Amino acid sequence: MAATRVIASAGNAVSGVFLCRGQSIAAPRSLNLCFRNGRLLTQRRRLFTCNAIHNPQVQIKEEGQPESFDYRVFFVDNSGKKISPWHDIPLHLGDGVFNFIVEIPKESSAKMEVATDEVYTPIKQDTKKGKLRYYPYNINWNYGLLPQTWEDPSLANAEVEGAFGDNDPVDVVEIGESQGKIGQVMKVKPLAALAMIDEGELDWKIVAISLDDPRASLVNDVDDVEKHFPGTLTAIRDWFRDYKIPDGKPANRFGLGNKPADKDYALKVITETNEAWAKLVKRSIPSGELSLV
Repeated sequence: MAATRVIASAGNAVSGVFLCRGQSIAAPRSLNLCFRNGRLLTQRRRLFTCNAIHNPQVQIKEEGQPESFDYRVFFVDNSGKKISPWHDIPLHLGDGVFNFIVEIPKESSAKMEVATDEVYTPIKQDTKKGKLRYYPYNINWNYGLLPQTWEDPSLANAEVEGAFGDNDPVDVVEIGESQGKIGQVMKVKPLAALAMIDEGELDWKIVAISLDDPRASLVNDVDDVEKHFPGTLTAIRDWFRDYKIPDGKPANRFGLGNKPADKDYALKVITETNEAWAKLVKRSIPSGELSLV
């Protein structure tokens, strides 16, 4: 029988479980959308805040044994009901702060990811050719996703070599000093964006920092990262460029001149992919095998 363990709260960053799109900072002329249970509630062209009806304490529930094919990390509310970390954890917290969900803690190598094709989209270990996947070496930062975002595979990005989205939520590389835990929800602020091109698909990497990090107040944009975390942006780019080479695959490439874009550009990416997710859950775009529950 698979083991089941309720571990702990996923963090106090979660302000509610109905789907909420908050203010658009980088693209003020874009629509602001607010959802509950996949249904559109409001549609406006001004900045606004969605307020949750209730504020459950989100917990992590493990099923199965770590580093096994059946291992899953589910998210549950205080009634014990499973919720989706991708769809039900709000993206926006206001004032340029966002929820970030840790999939792969820093200094670990198991390739964990939200199972976008499974009901409630739990976190699981990725597999390939019947084997559990591991990076060839540890990742040096907390890595995970921005909830309520989606890189549309039918949309070609004219600014990044016409590459199409990779059909996943947007990735975050969190550069703070603390090691996160699988399923932990952190409050982060974006600092930069890297436009990785992986086998022809656009796979954004948003560089961010936890608000709880001692140096969070010192960094607010891409130049601050180089000043207070020297060499980190180059190290992130090189890590993601080269990690597939030991498996005999070519290096990944980066658009936007092979350089990190600034905070405003990162916010633009978040806005656009949040709007793409909104169309997905409204079923304005075919979902294919993706779970919308």
